[in-house]
Amino acid sequence: MRIRTLTGAVAAVLVLSGPVVGGQAAAVRTADSAAPSGETRVLTYDTGRAGEFASAVDRGAAVWNDSVAAVELRPVAPGEAADIRIVVVDGWPRTVPGGLGSGTVYFGREAVAEGHSTVRIAAHELGHVLGLPDRKPGPCSELMSGASAGPSCRSAQPNAAERAEVEEKFERAPAGLFM
Repeated sequence: MRIRTLTGAVAAVLVLSGPVVGGQAAAVRTADSAAPSGETRVLTYDTGRAGEFASAVDRGAAVWNDSVAAVELRPVAPGEAADIRIVVVDGWPRTVPGGLGSGTVYFGREAVAEGHSTVRIAAHELGHVLGLPDRKPGPCSELMSGASAGPSCRSAQPNAAERAEVEEKFERAPAGLFM
């Protein structure tokens, strides 16, 4: 969401204007500390081992960035450790979460070979890292129904309930969780 960039800039100006409490400067959150509840949590992902699916992962991340405000997925900076690793495998896609906002996505070629949408796979698996469980069987209108919606399903958009669940999980998460 592009509004977050403007909102972040305005917030930064307000923070840098030097909040004062009782005649002394108040503690100002540094870039290294986690965002307080209500602010966007930034998670990084690494497509270095995503092979031919790297652009699908970027598009799946963009789906979430356009759908929720509480979390933003960004490619990891060179030399930095990522919150989310993407690894291409020959089997079925799966995710091994490492806790809310972290884990490893195994992007499976088998599902792609059967005709499933690469962007839907990416958005679905990233949904697991964002705290959503599989909801199978389910209709195409539910991103977390995954492969049970069938290979003809091309929708990579989380529905309103899925978006709300991610927003709630990240807004409730302890501040130190994303440091």
